[in-house]
Amino acid sequence: MSDSNNVAVVTGAGSGIGRAVALALAGAGWRVALAGRRVEALRQTAAAAPDGTTTVVPTDVTQPADVTALFDTARTQFGRIDLLFNNAGTSAPPVPLEDLTYDQWRTVVDVNLTGAFLCAQAAFRAMKSQDPQGGRIINNGSISAHVPRPDSIAYTATKHAVTGLTKSLSLDGRPHRIACGQIDIGNAATDMTARMSAGIKQPNGTVMPEPVMDAADIARTVVHMASLPLEANVQFATVMATTMPYIGRG
Repeated sequence: MSDSNNVAVVTGAGSGIGRAVALALAGAGWRVALAGRRVEALRQTAAAAPDGTTTVVPTDVTQPADVTALFDTARTQFGRIDLLFNNAGTSAPPVPLEDLTYDQWRTVVDVNLTGAFLCAQAAFRAMKSQDPQGGRIINNGSISAHVPRPDSIAYTATKHAVTGLTKSLSLDGRPHRIACGQIDIGNAATDMTARMSAGIKQPNGTVMPEPVMDAADIARTVVHMASLPLEANVQFATVMATTMPYIGRG
């Protein structure tokens, strides 16, 4: 796919990986709809992008009406949808599972799984109906889509579910030139991972700091995945801090 004039929707674009990916796409010539709940954070992302490449769309991905409005706005302003980076996510407090409240569980499921589904559904509708037909969805998985951390049952369960979502989207998209892949990220340096540098609980009960990597390294990978022709797909990619305790975790 040529980057020029292609259109992306990035959720969770107000900070962290979402902001890094949105700016990398804009820098590569994409037009980007910036989605997230915090409008001022989205505006800060837009201010860092080249002029005229972004539009800010305040969105709660757990609300179907918000998601519909997001994709309608992107199509109205930019004409089509070529990419969804399904990135919005949250986690619960790291507590023993018997102490996790129903509301904490439900919040993580609503954002990480239901929100990802709603955005993918809206993207499918747009990509199937546009001319030329097709597009690409990239889901933000996690190292936790492979192996858990201690006291992370809600986050881990939803990220495993995202893998199932990715596979189903990939299969169901075939007749419509819709490709779907997943990037599984380990220890990108963001506000969400700040506690890792100070020390985080390990499976053996000890607490130790973990190495992190620049979110820009994730962004470059997403731009590469997004720039492939629709006849090619990176189904799963794992990008992680080289020395983090993933291989051999547990």
